[in-house]
Amino acid sequence: MTDTFSWQLAVFASKAITPGPLVRRVAALSMLDWLSVGLAGVGQPVARATRALALAEGGAKGGAEQAHIFGTTTGVPARMAALVNGATSHALDYDDTHFAHIGHPSVAVIPAALALGEVQGASMAQVTEAALMGMELSIRVGLWLGRAHYGAGFHQTATAGAFGAGAAAGRMLGLDAGQMMQVLGLVATRAAGLRAQFGTDGKPYNAGLAASGGVEAAQLVALGLVANPQALEGPSGFGATHHGEGNVAKALDGLGKVWHFEQVSHKFHACCHGLHAALEAARELDVAAPEVAEMTVATNPRWMDVCNKPAPESGLEAKFSYRTVLAMQAFGYDTGQLDSYSTRVISDPRLVDLRQKIKVVADAAVPETGTRLTVLRRDGATLEAVHDLATPMELPQREDRVRAKAVGLIGEDLVERAWACLMDDTLAARFASLLQVDPDVLQGT
Repeated sequence: MTDTFSWQLAVFASKAITPGPLVRRVAALSMLDWLSVGLAGVGQPVARATRALALAEGGAKGGAEQAHIFGTTTGVPARMAALVNGATSHALDYDDTHFAHIGHPSVAVIPAALALGEVQGASMAQVTEAALMGMELSIRVGLWLGRAHYGAGFHQTATAGAFGAGAAAGRMLGLDAGQMMQVLGLVATRAAGLRAQFGTDGKPYNAGLAASGGVEAAQLVALGLVANPQALEGPSGFGATHHGEGNVAKALDGLGKVWHFEQVSHKFHACCHGLHAALEAARELDVAAPEVAEMTVATNPRWMDVCNKPAPESGLEAKFSYRTVLAMQAFGYDTGQLDSYSTRVISDPRLVDLRQKIKVVADAAVPETGTRLTVLRRDGATLEAVHDLATPMELPQREDRVRAKAVGLIGEDLVERAWACLMDDTLAARFASLLQVDPDVLQGT
């Protein structure tokens, strides 16, 4: 057992590790980013629905008020808090992404760590560390599953993310390596999520499923439930039944010493992350709509069925459309602002006309994190820009952009309060109390 993939993950998730200062700072930025996009998303349908369900089952009717959720002062059971907070923080599709496995680490894992952090009376340092360990583990599981898993139609945020959520939850409960093996085995029968939900409220719901499944599995193991500890990788296990490639060496390489999470990509445009390289390239060219005769976006083939909706009919669908977001940017709309993605904007006849001049082509030579953008101007000049999101961003620049984004979403005062919680190592409950801020009084929304 000690040489299995599951055991190596279980040991990593349960043992004492001191992450370096860079990855700890990046994790803190993701905590701030997660809070801001979650608060900004409380009015979304999936947030309202899951919140109502949680209050009906465990909050408003006198159930256990164990943890805070976005958008209300009433606490709910930890498992339901993870569901609501996972779904709400992914509702706007404005949260961080890791391209090693094409998943959103924070929305699946942070809600699990924070919910049980409140239950356990933990500090923010403990919660952040547990979340970091869980997010790193989710990336490693995603690498193990490989692109075949994603290509078959599974949503890595929900599948690999559920294992990360279980690890973070188990760490908050103080589970040992043997128990953590049980958590991973139990999550293997619980993890679920399909890319078929993309463009609907089912996509953020997937993140909530991952977070709540991780909490539930850890709590049940802590209560003595016994599962198959090899259900992740064994015969008829998760990998075998979910098109996993079984990339063990790749997934375990440098585990505990190398932190893939350092390369997480924070979003600075309020749309699918597959569109961001093209938007950054367009920023470099700085071409306004009246100048454009034709625009061509070359992207990796993997994004063609994710981000290439040719004629979206809603603001949500627009977040998965190269042609629409590039036309928006050319007309001067701020693609980092939530209100830019409205039916009114995307149905503007001028924007629709420009959209017809934008071509999207698949090019296997373009990396998954990159794009090549070519613009033919009306004066006959041809401009080209290449951008790759995998190019490392210096920490000061990353911090400035994440904080600026958060200020734009929730206001400077709340950002400073949240950052103080993260830096001063207060109780997790103090940070979690910020989730209940009334969205109607937020600055910058």
